[in-house]
Amino acid sequence: MSGARGKIITPVFAPRIAIRTSSLSFLGVLGVLAVHSKNNFHDSTHCHMFYHVPQVKHMADIVDIAVSAGSFQTLVVAVQAAGLVDTLKTPGPFTVFAPNDDAFAKLPAGTITTLVQNIPQLARILTYHVVPGKFMAADIAKLNCLTSVEGSELRIDTTHGFEVKNATVIAPDIEADNGVIHVIDTVLLMG
Repeated sequence: MSGARGKIITPVFAPRIAIRTSSLSFLGVLGVLAVHSKNNFHDSTHCHMFYHVPQVKHMADIVDIAVSAGSFQTLVVAVQAAGLVDTLKTPGPFTVFAPNDDAFAKLPAGTITTLVQNIPQLARILTYHVVPGKFMAADIAKLNCLTSVEGSELRIDTTHGFEVKNATVIAPDIEADNGVIHVIDTVLLMG
């Protein structure tokens, strides 16, 4: 990298830098700190560039949030059984209408067992709960339907709360690294 007066400026990558000098200048763009100092051994001025590379904290992805929440145990088991974990861990982004355990408890007895034994049908129902793209509640409020990954439309109604088809969103806008989760109180049934 060329510097002032044709000198070579070598970038130094360090998360923390302690500098004692009377001449500091900070170039806000990209967090570049330029230090101009007199070299005690020579008569010339040197410019050293220090690049501070901030540590980027990644959010958990959709699957990790569901696992760590503790209220999506049935959904997590279903996603694992359907082989959708790897898909929901990709960058997406996805919008997931995630039924909590109470939502699954509302299903007739034996429904979950039957679905786990019929993986294609289980995968179809689960992908009915997923929309490609990241749609926050404010985005969805402007729409009247979304198309699921499964291919069917999901009706949206925000006139009296936030409803998706037959379910009410009880916790919207849980952001994930690869999308957003909206917790729903009822499993979305197709048809």
